[in-house]
Amino acid sequence: MLTDRQLLILHAIVDDYIRSAEPVGSRSISKREDITFSPATIRNDMADLEELGFLEKPHSSAGRIPSQKGYRYYVDNMLMPHDLTEDEQANIRTIFSDRMQEIEQVIQQSAKLLSNMTSYISIVLGPEMFEAKLRSLQIIPLAKGSAILILVTDTGHVENQTIQLPDTIEASDIERVVNILNDRLMGVPLFKLRQKLNTEVSKVMRAHVTNYEQILSSLEHSLTNDRSEKVFYSGKTNLLSQPEFRDVDKVRMLLNMLEEDQLMQQILRAPHQGIQVKIGQENNLEAFDSCSMITATYSIGGKHMGTIGILGPTRMEYRRVIGVVDSVSKDLTKLLTNLYHES
Repeated sequence: MLTDRQLLILHAIVDDYIRSAEPVGSRSISKREDITFSPATIRNDMADLEELGFLEKPHSSAGRIPSQKGYRYYVDNMLMPHDLTEDEQANIRTIFSDRMQEIEQVIQQSAKLLSNMTSYISIVLGPEMFEAKLRSLQIIPLAKGSAILILVTDTGHVENQTIQLPDTIEASDIERVVNILNDRLMGVPLFKLRQKLNTEVSKVMRAHVTNYEQILSSLEHSLTNDRSEKVFYSGKTNLLSQPEFRDVDKVRMLLNMLEEDQLMQQILRAPHQGIQVKIGQENNLEAFDSCSMITATYSIGGKHMGTIGILGPTRMEYRRVIGVVDSVSKDLTKLLTNLYHES
């Protein structure tokens, strides 16, 4: 159990180190207005905090820096979330006021907004298409033998693909195909489309559509493409301005890890609600040992759909970043839910 004085000193050291990126000494702590203890008293408590694992002493320095345990204690017990300024709130509202039609656009804008507001790397996991259901289909003829297939899911995702059709297909046949598809596939999860196409849809099209085999083959190819979560990034070069990442090999290892989309999807998939903070080795990745990740989930129509996150140094402005992530996740949920009800 830490004493009140130790808590005050630990808080001061974390705050000063986040701001300066330099080891904090007892003399600089004693000059703070909220500290009334002598440098000698502070040195003794700093030594105790180091022995307890809350502080570390870098080589060739008389000062201390927070350890992972120190950051963890700070986040869990001392942190008061940052209230965004009116300008910051207005900035978020401006971004999300655009009536964008595709969820992917919203996700990309969110990633850019997060990195701009925090100066760290933003990582956003797009909606999991595996669970999405088909809402509607349209087929719009183009040149002879080709058309645009427009697919809309219950999450508001819109997908356009070019498909091949028989050269001799009539407009009436296209209309029948669209009606059959919407009648038989509406509400079907995307991962079950292949099964439905080869059973129910195939039987109906055989009875009502000329050259149905070629049409069915083209539809099967377009409707059953692998769909998975997408990871969106913004601000990858922001870490280069942080003193912790002057080591080129460390930066290279981190950026290479961010290229592993499947791994990042796994990291960002989270059943939890609200804010989650993982510090240093809690991320269970060597490349992230010097990093902290702050994430929050967002939903559409009350259903969890994805995750937004910030990746930065363990010397992160936790108070501010948590406030930004929390606010953006809530506004993102609000916007996507509105788009869901409008589509």
